[in-house]
Amino acid sequence: MKTFLNILYWFLIAFALIQFIPVNRTNKPVDSKVDFVKVYNTPKKVEKLLRNACYDCHSNETVYPKYAYVAPISWSLKNHVNKGKRYLNLSEWGTFNRDLKKNMLDMTVNSLKIYTMPMPGYVAQHPEANLSKAERIMLTQYFEDIVKTGNY
Repeated sequence: MKTFLNILYWFLIAFALIQFIPVNRTNKPVDSKVDFVKVYNTPKKVEKLLRNACYDCHSNETVYPKYAYVAPISWSLKNHVNKGKRYLNLSEWGTFNRDLKKNMLDMTVNSLKIYTMPMPGYVAQHPEANLSKAERIMLTQYFEDIVKTGNY
């Protein structure tokens, strides 16, 4: 029993200490002139889906939940957000070159079709991000239409 209490004691001390390791949760400023929904004058229904299911990880408008302030969860969450922004940042859409935009659109369509986005862990915490089959089809068609027109 003494060994268990000793382990618990050191675990709690380590847990308390890691709370002091900072995580930068500051979003870059958003320039509406290059934001995806503004560039394409996205229909309200599609914009709502994008904001509910995509913008937290794929834009400079991330809203961090309360549990994002507790290490080590904060580290994991920040890593996921950073990775999401590297693959697709809707807030910086207008700054990307044509080939990159096409690649991002193609990857997004594929992710929607094979149900890898939004991530299941995100949907579990944000039920509004759980896209129905019809909503996935709507987003997929919207992105595919942009690709077909070549206006990206």
